[in-house]
Amino acid sequence: MPEYRRAKVPGGTYFFTVAIAERRRSLLTDHIDDLRHAFRVAHAARPFTLDAVVILPDHLHCLWTLPPGDTDFPVRWAHIKQSFSRRIPWGERRRASRIAKRERGLWQRRYWEHLIDGDDDLKHHSSFHRYVRSGVYPPDWCGVA
Repeated sequence: MPEYRRAKVPGGTYFFTVAIAERRRSLLTDHIDDLRHAFRVAHAARPFTLDAVVILPDHLHCLWTLPPGDTDFPVRWAHIKQSFSRRIPWGERRRASRIAKRERGLWQRRYWEHLIDGDDDLKHHSSFHRYVRSGVYPPDWCGVA
């Protein structure tokens, strides 16, 4: 398996995009309580600060800050994915490679992460709702108030 280079800064703040395997499903919003539970379980095992999160039907975006001296966000994501998967009924399609590795197939194996590099970068990755409150965008900017 390839070794992916990841920016690991102890105590860093990261922006993540994580997606389910079947992008046409609304698994995350349909099972939002299970997803919340998975985040709580992962946080209890390996604390981190959840600075912001956006949950969409088939993927999510998060801003996290890790504790000082800690760089291990991959273990936290594995914990979240495993905890969530255990609570979801079986029924997803699985490829032969997933079956061979005894994997569920709910999540895409990889995710995208970006190390936040300063205040401007953090503002760029911050919540839309913060911009609405500050008047940068109107509440109906995306067509729905």
